[in-house]
Amino acid sequence: MKYLKDISLSGKRVLVRVDFNVPLDESKKITDDNRIKQAVPTIKHIIEGGGKAILMSHLGSPEGVKDSALSLAPCAEKLSSLLGVPVELAPDTVGPAVESKVTSMKNGQVLLLENLRFHPGEEKNDPEYSALLARLGDVYVNDAFATAHRAHASMVGVAKLFKEKCAGLLMQKELEFIDKALKNPRRPLCVVLGGAKTSTKLAALINIADKADKVIIGGAMANTFLAAQGLQLGKSLVERELFPQVIKLMATLARRDCKLYLPVDFMVGPSLATKGVARAVPAQEMPADMMALDIGPATSLLFKEAIQSAETVVWNGPMGAFEHEEYANGTNSLIEAIGGSHGLTLVGGGDTDAAIHTMEAAHKFGYISTGGGAFLNMLEGKQLPALQELA
Repeated sequence: MKYLKDISLSGKRVLVRVDFNVPLDESKKITDDNRIKQAVPTIKHIIEGGGKAILMSHLGSPEGVKDSALSLAPCAEKLSSLLGVPVELAPDTVGPAVESKVTSMKNGQVLLLENLRFHPGEEKNDPEYSALLARLGDVYVNDAFATAHRAHASMVGVAKLFKEKCAGLLMQKELEFIDKALKNPRRPLCVVLGGAKTSTKLAALINIADKADKVIIGGAMANTFLAAQGLQLGKSLVERELFPQVIKLMATLARRDCKLYLPVDFMVGPSLATKGVARAVPAQEMPADMMALDIGPATSLLFKEAIQSAETVVWNGPMGAFEHEEYANGTNSLIEAIGGSHGLTLVGGGDTDAAIHTMEAAHKFGYISTGGGAFLNMLEGKQLPALQELA
């Protein structure tokens, strides 16, 4: 795979897939511009190298229909302020009007195409749509790691049509950190997984079972592991159909002498809608009318001790319903534990990222991936379609 440093950009039209899929409030203002900030180094490299940067991204899920509420106009405005140069928003992604704007561009200028998903051909990886996009550039750069697991036109179909193509600086950084953390980690390697469902992360756990020295499981995921061992979890979310696979996985970890850490206590309540009743109970004493909504204080201490001796920590998924103040302590304590670790720390996942930024603790981590699904796919050991097309 080639990187930006490997390609001469002067005077060339550089078609760049970025990920500006940022959250907007009701007034269409960006509430978190991290993904735009992460793309700035690649864009600066292109325009400072004399290239013409033609950027393309999606925003939300307009399902192939133009929706002014999902226009990339706020992103163009934010990017312009970050770069310190004008960023024009094209009226569309393809067509004569867009091609005319690209033709009139001077070296060092930036043009942002309108939302890719306004066209049904984007998510269908339509060859005709891909060809129209490809007409806009001489060089293709993919800097959208967060979307690299999706075989869409701008990620796969367009890349097939370029001889000169490479990964952007953000993509390069993502891959380098994942390589350090998962392929050649400093040991002990501790992998922490949380979130709502075991089913969405079972493949990652199976892949990690052959690599990790310690595995920590929290969130509602842990319920299935505990219930598979015979514990009664009250009204908690439990995926009983996964018991055979979970038991097999635990046996695999035991044979490898990989230490598995599960919650020993929980913060419980009758439901998330009920306020002011959260309390800690041992995992073996779950009331029949309660549900586990966060890990408890004893578990937080247990997990902290496991993390302290790790040389590499990889984390995906919160420890509980952190959006609710009563059930945020488990995730917050884990942020403090991993953020204070002396080893390499790599974090991925939208909820995990949100929790870290809520605590304003991003600076404490070695690297926070921009990818959710793509990051999880890498944990599963899968090949990402977008990366295969850059090879």
